[in-house]
Amino acid sequence: MTIFDELVKRGLIAQLTDEEEIKELINNGKATFYIGFDPTADSLHVGHFMALCLMKRLQMAGNKPIALIGGGTGMIGDPSGRTDMRQMMTEETIAHNCECFKKQMSRFIDFSEGKALMVNNADWLKELNYIEVLREVGPHFSVNRMLTAECYKQRMEKGLSFLEFNYMIMQSYDFYALYQKYGCNMQFGGDDQWSNMLGGTELIRRKLGKDAYAMTITLLLNSEGKKMGKTQSGAVWLDPDKTSPFDFYQYWRNVADADVRKCLRMLTFLPLEQIDEMDGWEGSQLNLAKEILAYELTKLVHGEEEAGKAQEGARALFGSGQNTENMPTVALTDEDFTDGAIDILTLVAKSGLVTSKSEGRRAVTQGGVMVNGEKVEDIKLTYGKSDFETEFILKKGKKNFRKIILG
Repeated sequence: MTIFDELVKRGLIAQLTDEEEIKELINNGKATFYIGFDPTADSLHVGHFMALCLMKRLQMAGNKPIALIGGGTGMIGDPSGRTDMRQMMTEETIAHNCECFKKQMSRFIDFSEGKALMVNNADWLKELNYIEVLREVGPHFSVNRMLTAECYKQRMEKGLSFLEFNYMIMQSYDFYALYQKYGCNMQFGGDDQWSNMLGGTELIRRKLGKDAYAMTITLLLNSEGKKMGKTQSGAVWLDPDKTSPFDFYQYWRNVADADVRKCLRMLTFLPLEQIDEMDGWEGSQLNLAKEILAYELTKLVHGEEEAGKAQEGARALFGSGQNTENMPTVALTDEDFTDGAIDILTLVAKSGLVTSKSEGRRAVTQGGVMVNGEKVEDIKLTYGKSDFETEFILKKGKKNFRKIILG
């Protein structure tokens, strides 16, 4: 099976241009391709997972990935899928986020010996002269056509700023710059990026001639993949300080029955034959498939040791319920106590089981919070330091636990 055939069978490709040329390039390890990542936070999340896995697959087949960090485009913000304008970030924040991305991407992509590149589009976008852009790039874009793009339609209802309107031109220019600087001949992105990607392909061919080798592929579920990054308690991050390996494992262990085999195909590196054997699995076998998914993805992000700990901890908790050795632990400091006590809403927020005290209040009033197996019913309940000298297990919902200790 060729790498192109595998991408199709795993359900990764939705749309493409120049199919035969694309097959020739990626099947023979001749593609130099890029995927962009806007640094809107200081960690990647599971919504980026599909893109990272795709880059790894193609690199394993001999192709060369370029991870494009949007230090320049991040100063404007992508309007795709947005109902309002993104918050403006400082250059310092963007630079910090870019550095964080580099460390996380290195777990997926081999950047040694020129096997892959990581570049920042601020290197060329910040140097552009506005008049020059208008003259050299502007004539190649039709405003009427741009306004029909999916990435703008939703924003048009509430008002599209001229700042955001320029995003398509900037992303298109990225492909043009990468083509010239690094011989990048292919770009990948989510289906919500299709118009922006086509803009880049057309810009290259119009400025450099029809023979310029530039083509695009979109990923079938990248937009859905972005939704994967959100849960009721916020984002699921790849940074272990933001989402622990245990919680990361549990996120994938709890995927819907209908999604588990799809995720196995799209996100893991297990042989397709092994995944195909799971097609008829139901009941306890389907739970085993979820365990396999959770373990494989946790191993990919956090390493084999942490994946093993997370799996053992989950089995102990949801099996016998006795072993809390590998449960995520939160240490309280003196600053967490007021007059020697800490209230339940502060505690549940400190634990990371909720993102705010107001969310914690809802969880308590709805009967979703337990301490050592007892349901918490009073939102004003407090605990003293002595309460944490013995085992203190905080639980939210059915499968979210924290062991609370004194630091």
